Amino acid sequence: MSMYITCLDLEGVLVPEIWIAFAEASGIPELKRTTRDEPDYDKLMNYRLNILKEHGLGLKEIQDTIAKIDPMPGAKEFLDELRSFCQVIIISDTFSQFAGPLMKKLGYPTIFCNTLEVAESGEITGFKMRCEKSKLTTVKALQSIGFETIASGDSHNDLGMIKASKAGFLFKSPDSIKAEYPELPAYETYDELMTAIKAAMD
Repeated sequence: MSMYITCLDLEGVLVPEIWIAFAEASGIPELKRTTRDEPDYDKLMNYRLNILKEHGLGLKEIQDTIAKIDPMPGAKEFLDELRSFCQVIIISDTFSQFAGPLMKKLGYPTIFCNTLEVAESGEITGFKMRCEKSKLTTVKALQSIGFETIASGDSHNDLGMIKASKAGFLFKSPDSIKAEYPELPAYETYDELMTAIKAAMD
């Protein structure tokens, strides 16, 4: 049996979208834009940071919202079962300062993500991406050290790792992405995804 690692996206797959939750909590609809709407992550993050600055909002306000977010129903059970027979890494374009509290609620799975640059005042002044095309690069690196990868995500920035993996699945994706990539199996429930992952490992 070869050695598999399942690589999962975080937001939209295991937890609700953090920026959408914060947009609702802060009453700033412009912050609802996600990678589903803007595939250029750099552009998206700079847009978000400008809005935060305009409104005088910083890390603390976002973390207060994140503290109230729970994983999607069934996400922790799904992860627990998956981790019982397979290595799992969450590969996310979110930031360690956001992901921390959510990892606790998910039972501390391994996550590779990015880092925010935060001033002493709490203002988010910038962000540091771990590497270029972080999801695809990470999957290729895992393959280069002898692992087969299985990948799943919901958004534009997940397509690279999904297509590069031995098996890749869309999960809870918007209809627009499903229509654009009809060749990618698309699932809506954790049970379906679990079945697909197990079948890919046989």
